[in-house]
Amino acid sequence: MRYKTPKIGEVYEVYLRDGMKGYVQYIANDITQLNSDVIRVFKGREPIDSEPDINKIIDGEVEFYAHVTGMEFGVKDGFWKKIGQSDNLGDLKKPFFRSSSDSGKPSVKVSKEWYVWRINEPSVYVGKLEGENIRADEGSALPPAWIVERMNTGKYQFFSPGYK
Repeated sequence: MRYKTPKIGEVYEVYLRDGMKGYVQYIANDITQLNSDVIRVFKGREPIDSEPDINKIIDGEVEFYAHVTGMEFGVKDGFWKKIGQSDNLGDLKKPFFRSSSDSGKPSVKVSKEWYVWRINEPSVYVGKLEGENIRADEGSALPPAWIVERMNTGKYQFFSPGYK
């Protein structure tokens, strides 16, 4: 089976636990993070058999932004299915990301080695994470399964150091 190359603006339903589904929209490619796909994940959840309303979804509240290693892998692996497209991508200056030099080091409980950036802008070393930088989303490029896990549980399944 051939999969079409995902296009910016596409909206996908994501299959969650307990017979529910959520929604994501592919909004950009970030050349500063491995040219990964950037999505916005919406807060709303609906029963799996409900009919999606693209306009209502797009107007909904964003829960978080994330980098994905490939939208097509989410389709191929059965984590999500394309349900439509919208030219409304939201404010592309809103997604704000962070990463620590200490990520993946369980011995470092609190990092003082943080970087922040916005889509297609260079990262900026900020050291200690404070102020508005605390609101930045995790910036690692993640597999679709980890996005679904966060949608189900509210957290990622990998270690990332704290900031305080």
